[in-house]
Amino acid sequence: MKQQHFQINQNQIKAVLFGVAVGDALGVPVEFKSRQAISENPVTDMIGYGTYNLPPGTFSDDSSLTFCLAEALTSKFNLNTIGQNFVKWCYDNYWTPRGDVFDIGIATRQAIDRLARGERPDLAGGFKVSSNGNGSLMRISPLLFYLLDKPIDERYEITKQVSSITHGHIRSVIACFYYLEYARQLFERKDKFEIYKNLQTVISDFLNSLAISATEIALFDRLLKQDINDLTEESIFSSGYVLHTLEASIWCLLTTDNYKDAVLKAVNLGEDTDTTGAVTGALAGLLYGLDSIPTNWLTQIARYNDIEELSERLAEHLASEQRRSR
Repeated sequence: MKQQHFQINQNQIKAVLFGVAVGDALGVPVEFKSRQAISENPVTDMIGYGTYNLPPGTFSDDSSLTFCLAEALTSKFNLNTIGQNFVKWCYDNYWTPRGDVFDIGIATRQAIDRLARGERPDLAGGFKVSSNGNGSLMRISPLLFYLLDKPIDERYEITKQVSSITHGHIRSVIACFYYLEYARQLFERKDKFEIYKNLQTVISDFLNSLAISATEIALFDRLLKQDINDLTEESIFSSGYVLHTLEASIWCLLTTDNYKDAVLKAVNLGEDTDTTGAVTGALAGLLYGLDSIPTNWLTQIARYNDIEELSERLAEHLASEQRRSR
């Protein structure tokens, strides 16, 4: 089969990286608040302080680890480089917004500690059912750009490896895989509802071709067999569980028609607000473009210039790799 070649431009990478950071920063001040509590004073703009008492535009571990992954992808793909960037973030404040790590999930912390002790990166993440927080999904979006030209089996295998640095259970892997496949078709400029229908066949067929438990695949039925956009807000959950975050992000994308409304809807779901905002934000940024992200939100983001420069370096490296492979 003829290999596809995708033209990546800097603005698409910026739309994803800033899409993550803005959604994340909107959610940071209200993280852990219930949906009911937030509904009494909904988030409508970039605010600060709140949960962590930090200035507006402060992103959390979601964006920091996204940037750590993107940074690793500016050179030859290497799982060890990705893992060591995570270690540098946790121990040395690398890619933190303001010089300190202020938020880290338990499973992610445990995996990074194992990496620091020399564990192989694809074996560092937890493999238990209880290790299915959203810590690999929240940071996976930059991998899209590295995977674009690759066949589906390779996309799955690499996604599995990168997820497993912190989250190795098959449920987290499938969530990351579904998310990146959705993002890939957004990159191809397909309609968001058409993508949803496409994936019900493509993902189901692919997963069924692997030796994955049917019970595990069935957990994704709301995405793979139903119309999630028909569900009410009461039926959408926004905890730190990976499946909740994935479903919430797709629901927010399908039930709004612009970046701003998508990320605000995600944040106002409550609980793990920064992650739901970040995961929704990458897809919404890709779908609607960099120009769709409100300028007054963008300009408040911590390390704005660094993120812009990272996007440019990633675009340049991927373009040179693509030229080399032709």
